[in-house]
Amino acid sequence: MLNGCHLIAGEWVENTQKFQSSPFSGSAQSYSCGNTDFVERAVQGAEDAFLSFGWTSRADRAQFLREIASEIDARGEEITSIGCAETGLPEMRLIGERGRTVGQLRLFADHIEKGSYLDLSHDAALPDRAPLPRPDLRLSQRPLGPVAVFGASNFPLAFSTAGGDTASALAAGCPVVVKGHEAHPGTAEIIAQAIDAAIKTCRLHPGVFSLVQGGSHEVGTALVQHPLIRAVGFTGSLAGGRALFDLCATRPEPIPFFGELGSVNPNFIFEHALANRGEAIAAGWASSLCMGAGQFCTNPGVVLLVEGAQADAFIAKAKKALEAANEQPMLTDGIAAAYRSGAEKIASSAGVDELVGTPCASRSAKPFLFVTDAESWLENKELQEEVFGPLGIIVKLKSSEQMQDVARTIEGQLTCTIHIDAADHPQARKLMPLLERKAGRVLANGFSTGVEPCDSMVHGGPYPASTNFGATAVGTMAIRRFLRPVCYQDIPLELVQGLEANEMA
Repeated sequence: MLNGCHLIAGEWVENTQKFQSSPFSGSAQSYSCGNTDFVERAVQGAEDAFLSFGWTSRADRAQFLREIASEIDARGEEITSIGCAETGLPEMRLIGERGRTVGQLRLFADHIEKGSYLDLSHDAALPDRAPLPRPDLRLSQRPLGPVAVFGASNFPLAFSTAGGDTASALAAGCPVVVKGHEAHPGTAEIIAQAIDAAIKTCRLHPGVFSLVQGGSHEVGTALVQHPLIRAVGFTGSLAGGRALFDLCATRPEPIPFFGELGSVNPNFIFEHALANRGEAIAAGWASSLCMGAGQFCTNPGVVLLVEGAQADAFIAKAKKALEAANEQPMLTDGIAAAYRSGAEKIASSAGVDELVGTPCASRSAKPFLFVTDAESWLENKELQEEVFGPLGIIVKLKSSEQMQDVARTIEGQLTCTIHIDAADHPQARKLMPLLERKAGRVLANGFSTGVEPCDSMVHGGPYPASTNFGATAVGTMAIRRFLRPVCYQDIPLELVQGLEANEMA
């Protein structure tokens, strides 16, 4: 049962000022607006909780994460129902995203129980060393403190209230204050109810989690600039993320901002792969481009290939597949409007031909396909910017060597993909050092949509794909964003709470 309130350190509170949800289907619902007073109370509650939660055992935090997952599963039908209504996403997508959400909570629980993420090391004292003795030195990773998390519009579960940022912060021992996204407030509230139930079951301090719904930009500003917040997690647009990043950097005490901001995720198709499998690659690319109405930060928006008859066959196949694609709902009216605006800007650019472009309903999308040459693409930075939706650009090159020129000039990406056959390896080998510098994940003969939460995954990359190239928003390494190393010199082990003494020995 929804109450339209905020969860502030264990209490459901409301504001007389309301906002209306804007669901894709069904009736709009009224929700309490966030304000700076709620932010103050939530952050203070998180700081109070940190004094105990930051020093809990790994086993206790793992139990908490698993309990959250179980509480979310118990509300599965309700989550799917309201999530579909709010976002327009299909039922199976929401069910799958819920599976990913609870899966990564359980993954983090298993990971912290192993303890390897703590980087424990010990240099024993050498009292008789000459000319100077060495003290006893031990190192461990320790939680930062309260973390602010901003819900994402495109993932109401996996990157929002109990998504990867929240799960990894809690796994690290950091209380979390979530700023809910206005696109799916009902979904956020149900997930908050699940976390609240898990807090009570595990008998934790109620300030370990809070949800502040809606509100103006003033609410987000107050959250990232609160002196007790120690880090921020964000998934969203470059403009929104950069504004928050700047706020974090200009605080009297700057804090890390872990923003995942999206990219165009270029696909480089080499000569022999194009000749042998060009039409199959084109069909796969078109399918990936349209997945989820293109509303993934890993959407493969750009293809680069050498001009010629085989490139023309690729383009014809992609065009046919995209022309046949169904109209799909977009997450919000604003996202749909931005998609149409972005497509219009590209269509009006010099050196660009529009091959597919069909008008659609106000909150729906159909694919756009454009073709240009390398010179036009390199000269016009707007062609290299992400358009959130099922929009693809094919860039025709003069030669495979020109791929290196493109790779040197592209900005940071979440992913880069190469399509190669064995005979392409010599050329691909020349490109790999460039792609490694530009992307957090490099793929061969696949498509970037779909990010596996596991130990090896990196979901991040050089700016503007993310604001911290040394971090990931997906996978167990995400926990390290909310930790810092501490060295204990000659400290008795019984004084080091929350660390298993036998492992520090």
